[in-house]
Amino acid sequence: MDIHTAMMEMGRSARAAARVLAASTIEQRNEALLQIRAAIAADRDDILAANEQDLEEGRKNGLEAALLDRLALTPAQLDVLQEGLSQVAALPDPIGHISDMRRMPSGIDVGTMRVPLGVIGMIYESRPNVTIEAASLCLKAGNAVILRGGSEAIHCNTTLGESLAAGLSAAGLPVEAAQVVSVVDRAAVGALLTMPEYVDMVVPRGGKGLIERVAAESKVPVLAHLDGICHVYIDADADPDKAHRIAFNAKTQRYGTCNTMETLLVAKAQAGMLPALVSALQAEGVEVRGCEASRQAAPDITVDALEADWSTEYLAPILSVRLVEDVAEAMAHIARYGSDHTESIVTENLVTAERFLREVDSGSVMHNASTRFADGFEYGLGAEIGISTGKLHARGPVGLEGLTSRKYIVKGDGHIRL
Repeated sequence: MDIHTAMMEMGRSARAAARVLAASTIEQRNEALLQIRAAIAADRDDILAANEQDLEEGRKNGLEAALLDRLALTPAQLDVLQEGLSQVAALPDPIGHISDMRRMPSGIDVGTMRVPLGVIGMIYESRPNVTIEAASLCLKAGNAVILRGGSEAIHCNTTLGESLAAGLSAAGLPVEAAQVVSVVDRAAVGALLTMPEYVDMVVPRGGKGLIERVAAESKVPVLAHLDGICHVYIDADADPDKAHRIAFNAKTQRYGTCNTMETLLVAKAQAGMLPALVSALQAEGVEVRGCEASRQAAPDITVDALEADWSTEYLAPILSVRLVEDVAEAMAHIARYGSDHTESIVTENLVTAERFLREVDSGSVMHNASTRFADGFEYGLGAEIGISTGKLHARGPVGLEGLTSRKYIVKGDGHIRL
């Protein structure tokens, strides 16, 4: 069977499984998650051995240290995956809830009900933990999922797929509800992106190249963000100590995440705080690049920020700094160079803060908080399947509700339209 035919068959079986899941009870879906947890515990040695095989092949193939780090699935991380399954099982049921029911002049009652999307295609790189995390969220929300991980993690992902199947079977749900693509040929991705009759939404997680390819080729709606060019703006009315803590945390808490600050905008009235902040960042190992005005305000900045820096997601200990006149210039910079991901203003002026929150058009906009909070767990979503910078369906960190849609519910008592 060729890859396209195999993927079509996988899609057909996923669609059938999605119908079963949509009719299942929350108790059945929760039991499936707990059974998957038990299967992972039983398969623990096989999973770790498969991961070590992937790591060994990765070393032979010259994978960079950072990629090997993402590929590794340690015993402690496996424990976290199992605990995550229990946490998702404990979350409220995201589907079936009827809201906004109202009586219309005709006498009918109209409201909306949360329903599953159907079949989710998950395309991701390196991290085998995504196999379980994505499957758990999709299953909880009543969706079937097709999981296509990177070739570098094929052995571990395939073994985890066996644990998923064992858990689903033990709970009496179709094993086709969570399928791992077991071939490494890139044609499998192309097929998954062109099956709108079977796949309702695609979620890519990985590098810019992967997400660009998915966005360009997909005939299925895509939930993704391309870049995380996040900004912190320190306003003229900011508390300097508060601004220092927030900016330092937004850059240094973790470097390789999409919600890490990449550009710091500082009102000229606050230029006096720059030397201490730059010194602290440099002491942490951050290379600071600045515009001419910021380099004059903080002579320790010795690297010029070029035009390309303002639109670069570094994912590294590098930060661009620009002095701006006021909040209007800061928002204009964000509108021109930002990626609609996450922006934060530091100010004690509530009028300025409200203007920033209202006018900045990003998935997450913050006041007096680090951009690192742009995360499904921190937002109380329990977990996230990804972050969306689009404006349709779901935006920002996407949790269980973002894996559902709505349908209208109408209740009458023999009503007819006149």
